[in-house]
Amino acid sequence: MRRTLFTVALAAVVAVAVGATALGATHASTADHAGFSARVDNPWFPLLPGTTFVYTGTEDGKSLRDVLRVTHRTATVDGAPCVIVDDRLWVNGRLSERTTDWYSQDSKGNVWYFGEQTASKLDKNGKPVTSGTWKAGVDGAKPGIYMFANPRVGQGAQQEFYKGQAEDHFQVLSLGSGVSVPYVSTKAGLLTKEWTPLEPGVLDHKVYVRGVGTVLEETVKGGTEHLELVSVTHAG
Repeated sequence: MRRTLFTVALAAVVAVAVGATALGATHASTADHAGFSARVDNPWFPLLPGTTFVYTGTEDGKSLRDVLRVTHRTATVDGAPCVIVDDRLWVNGRLSERTTDWYSQDSKGNVWYFGEQTASKLDKNGKPVTSGTWKAGVDGAKPGIYMFANPRVGQGAQQEFYKGQAEDHFQVLSLGSGVSVPYVSTKAGLLTKEWTPLEPGVLDHKVYVRGVGTVLEETVKGGTEHLELVSVTHAG
């Protein structure tokens, strides 16, 4: 039933996706970071310290469990204060990836992504087999807008830039998408599409709910990943 609601929402916005204008990269220079803050309270992507988001789903027939914890820790990345988010992904009950993400918010309320430190494909002892890390201000890497303060249909940006490693883009498709996941049901979801030129055959969709954040992630082309928000807890 939840999958059906989401599919209907996607069908309603196909025309918008096809007719959207081309996107330009949106980056911030170090000089622009004076007004940035580690307090991320954008209603579409709030990162309140002490909050834990739990997602479950599947990919290629394997069960997924993704746990995001917004920490009380901060870091300065490329001159900007960032809140630190810990992300842990389990595949078939085994820890597969652990990531540390850095986010900051500008004075207008836009959320920026400043990079990640990733250890993926952990072996049976929990040690990384491969890693994918990028950090704004290092080796030409630049931050990008992760969520707009006031998103509009057709609006988009590059979320990250580290040439050949991190080049994700997103675009807003709808501000009135119906979605139903274990944690919340609404007819006012924010639907986006995400892609990267590094994987030209893959297209993802995400749904955000105001006051909650990301509630649904689904690969609609080039993959089978599907994650739904099942719980949100606040430790204070």
